[in-house]
Amino acid sequence: MGNKYYDNDEEKEIKVRYYIEGGKELHGSVNISGAKNAAVAIIPATVLCDEICTIENVPDISDVNIIIEILQQMGAKVRYLAGDRSRVVIDPRGIKSGAVDESLAKLVKKMRASYYLLGALLGRFGNVSEPKAGGCDFCDRPIDLHKMAFRALGAKCESDNYGAVTIESTELHGAEIAFDTVSVGATINTILAAVKINGLTTIRNAAREPHVVDLANFLNSMGAHIKGAGTETIKIEGVERLHGCTYSIIPDQIEAGTYMAAVAAAGGDVTIKGVTPEHLKSITKRLVAAGVEIYEQDGDDGNGKVRVVRKGQLKACNVTTEPHPGFPTDMQPQITAMLTFANGKSRVTEAVWEDRFSYQRYLVRMGANIDRGGRTLFITGTPNEMHCAEVRALDLRAGAAMVVAALAVPGTTIVKDAQLIERGYERMLEKLGALGVRVTRTETVTTAKTTETTNM
Repeated sequence: MGNKYYDNDEEKEIKVRYYIEGGKELHGSVNISGAKNAAVAIIPATVLCDEICTIENVPDISDVNIIIEILQQMGAKVRYLAGDRSRVVIDPRGIKSGAVDESLAKLVKKMRASYYLLGALLGRFGNVSEPKAGGCDFCDRPIDLHKMAFRALGAKCESDNYGAVTIESTELHGAEIAFDTVSVGATINTILAAVKINGLTTIRNAAREPHVVDLANFLNSMGAHIKGAGTETIKIEGVERLHGCTYSIIPDQIEAGTYMAAVAAAGGDVTIKGVTPEHLKSITKRLVAAGVEIYEQDGDDGNGKVRVVRKGQLKACNVTTEPHPGFPTDMQPQITAMLTFANGKSRVTEAVWEDRFSYQRYLVRMGANIDRGGRTLFITGTPNEMHCAEVRALDLRAGAAMVVAALAVPGTTIVKDAQLIERGYERMLEKLGALGVRVTRTETVTTAKTTETTNM
């Protein structure tokens, strides 16, 4: 479950624990980082460029660091402007083939979004091979729609018994592609594969999430011809080459939503800065229904604000996850944690993934009253019975849900495997500290020979 890295062929595993002292209202302000889900698509997209790219507002999180390391080991040159890890300069010209070597398998298996290399490398070289991607293990997430799209573009796709993918083509061409279900990953991979091939590619029933639009805007900044991103139909007219550019990633709507849910659960008054309020509409709507006051202030280029105020008791409400512009599945665990502190009975239905409720048992350990029926959780709020406990981050967003619950209960909650939270949240402890929260972080590094624990 821990993060792994390799030094002189010796595997090391990093496990992190958070000790969160909760039970106090949150007050102050928090600045939101660049969007994880956009960054892990835009950084692989630089492979398609024939020049140097500068990416700004890049979140310093482990998923981003992993994808950058993969590109470096494949031959790309990467540096940070003036030591600022939010400003990354990438020269992809040193990458000479579409083969993601088996020596990189340990890195690829650390993150789900490493499969965006399939579309990017296919678009550049016409062929690609990659070990099976990893990431959060909250349900089975096949890439059948990705492979269907690649085949429509003229490629031959094969997978071995271990999930490694090989894609070959003699000549890629534009195509009409219609997804039977909305898939963010398949939409992004199709865009990446199609942007430099001959002809027009049309994607129907395309994902409309903000990070899909952000990827399209980035590619268009390099000379791509992509229209319709943010709608159900995206059209891509292939171009011969892409030039370098400087581009700033959008704010992270899920990070912002997580802090919004935390304020709602714990109470208080917090201003969340550096956001695009329009991207938060579905989250804002549910929080308002739960009795939270939200004040929005628009701003250019992600410089908007939302002020979140919760004074009285939370009210029960019902939530169903949907593709954008519906309520995001990546916010489902956090709002479930929030609703355990609401008076009355709530329902949370997961309509995107078949099973994303494994974290439920840890909320129950903290005193929550939750029953499950199929793809719906039935929550009877127990705000006066919730208490601290030792819990575990089973995946990135489930871990964030544990933090939301921990902030709202008196005493010290221990969140084990918190390294998974750091896959998608930049400087969470620092940001919580600015809101008046005391959090201690410990890090244990284990090798075959030694174990070392550090307090941070």
